[in-house]
Amino acid sequence: MTINGISRLSRERQSAIIHVLIFLAAAGSLGVRKSWAQTATGACEQAGVILEQSVPVQMRDGVVLRADIYRPAAAGKFPVLLKRTPYGKYASIGPGDRKSGMDWKLEFIPKAVSHGYVVIIQDSRGRHGSDGVWYPFREVEDGYDTVEWAASLPYSSGKVGTWGMSYNGWTQLEAAIGSPPHLAGIFPVGAGSDAHSDGSIYEGGAFDQSSFGWASYLAEDTLLRKVQEDPNRSARPDRGVLPATDYTLLNVGNVNRLAPYLFDWLAHPNYDEYWKEFSIEEHYAKIMVPGYYVDGWYDTSVRGALRNYMGVEARGGSEAARRGQRVIVGPWPHTPPPYSETKTGEVDFGPAARLDLDAVLLRWYDHLLKGMDNGIEREKPVKIFVMGKNTWRDEGDWPLARARTVSYYLGSNGKANGLAGDGTLSSEAPKGVVQDHFLYDPRNPVPSQGSSGSAMDQRPVEVRNDVLVYSTPPFEDEVEVTGPIRVELYASSSAIDTDLTARLVDVWPNGFAQNLTDGILRCRYRNSYEKPEFMNPGEVYKLVIDLGAISNAFLPKHKLRLEVSSSNFPRFARNLNTGEDPNHSTRIMNATNTIYHNAEHPSALFVPVVPK
Repeated sequence: MTINGISRLSRERQSAIIHVLIFLAAAGSLGVRKSWAQTATGACEQAGVILEQSVPVQMRDGVVLRADIYRPAAAGKFPVLLKRTPYGKYASIGPGDRKSGMDWKLEFIPKAVSHGYVVIIQDSRGRHGSDGVWYPFREVEDGYDTVEWAASLPYSSGKVGTWGMSYNGWTQLEAAIGSPPHLAGIFPVGAGSDAHSDGSIYEGGAFDQSSFGWASYLAEDTLLRKVQEDPNRSARPDRGVLPATDYTLLNVGNVNRLAPYLFDWLAHPNYDEYWKEFSIEEHYAKIMVPGYYVDGWYDTSVRGALRNYMGVEARGGSEAARRGQRVIVGPWPHTPPPYSETKTGEVDFGPAARLDLDAVLLRWYDHLLKGMDNGIEREKPVKIFVMGKNTWRDEGDWPLARARTVSYYLGSNGKANGLAGDGTLSSEAPKGVVQDHFLYDPRNPVPSQGSSGSAMDQRPVEVRNDVLVYSTPPFEDEVEVTGPIRVELYASSSAIDTDLTARLVDVWPNGFAQNLTDGILRCRYRNSYEKPEFMNPGEVYKLVIDLGAISNAFLPKHKLRLEVSSSNFPRFARNLNTGEDPNHSTRIMNATNTIYHNAEHPSALFVPVVPK
């Protein structure tokens, strides 16, 4: 069987390429590039693949980036699959840990080449083999120039599609914003939409401290590769340090040279021009191509993936873009299949949770780049995994038009503190004058029990007195909640600024409390992320917390639960309750926070319920 004039590689040849790539990555880590270069090239040629290593690509400002090219040995012109990455073009194909790798690894390249594609993996500016200075989220021009270079190669058909996960999804979206003429489609996995609001760097105005770990990884690599200091140094994020700008690892040597971007993120807590410059959401009208977004319900970037799907569908710069958006959301964390197991945290979602993303990607690009009529354009554009039932379902759009919003009102006799409290959720509006209080002490924050990263039993957190717990009675019938979730809380604080957190939980008949999704609001940003406003202590405010989106069937005898508190640490930086600059302050004070749920202040959880 042939595709575009070349034969599919045999399993033996694919295996040969995989072994070459393992050797390439291992040798690269030892710095013996000259010794493996000829061996790798020769072995790839025997397997029907031509490998060109560290090919220079000059950007418009004269800086040279470098890429590895894998292409069919057969004559002809082939479409290009391009990935641009800061993690190292060899790391993208190396053996690594298949359960926690940052991207597709061994199997994809031989699959794609045998399928009739040229595969190009390029180091981002200032990373690994590429020249220049590295600064995250500055990929528009380099992405444009690289796409156009790839399209001009003598063996290229002139059509380019992009692929990659996490930051390698951001590089795709930013390239698309540049509108390069030869870009035909993007396939971002686990990529956000706006680093200041989607959980990438900030969420709800609170700093997401996973950014410390990411910056540490990048800075440590810069340190070891370019500065040549202690080779045994490792990134151990100390996310409790105050002030945040004293974060341990990055205060080594010349800090600004290692990670100026981290300090810029901390210096810009408000949504200002710094963030707007590289916000994807601000530039949907510049995206001209179809996009296929892949994410997981337990990935913080799922907010961004769904926003990108909806945003380009509504405001994309061409009819092809507006009509060509697709999205898949599975029960995954930040590492989806083929390297994720069916278990996420403590919950096993069964064999249906596996999905061959290689096959999805190649089928998508067979249609876009080769013009194949493989039926994909006639399929529904949204594919979601319904947890609880653990099944996939195709939908015509997102959010689901048939879902109806159901209000669950918070209630108690004033003692909703902890799992043993009397907090309730009811479809009936509250009566009387009732409120719940808790003391938020930043010195003893509520721990991140799984948070959005994995499914974990929340009972260890729910026993705390500073966590308000509100639950429905057990459901008699299945209730499916699919779509965006929000909480409206009427609240006051003894402080001029504090945080409020909310978490949606599925309580099983045996008591297991499975977290589904969560959110946070730094109260100074209750009206605007651009212009913070302090609270008046004791004054009641209506505060809206975005919990992102979910698809979960609450089975019979299960309960729906809402947790409310003021911290989710170390995932989010603590609010110190003083109103001072959160990233430069060390002064801490306690806050007494109050949630009201009465006729005048009907605090409620709003969920989209899908009719049977």
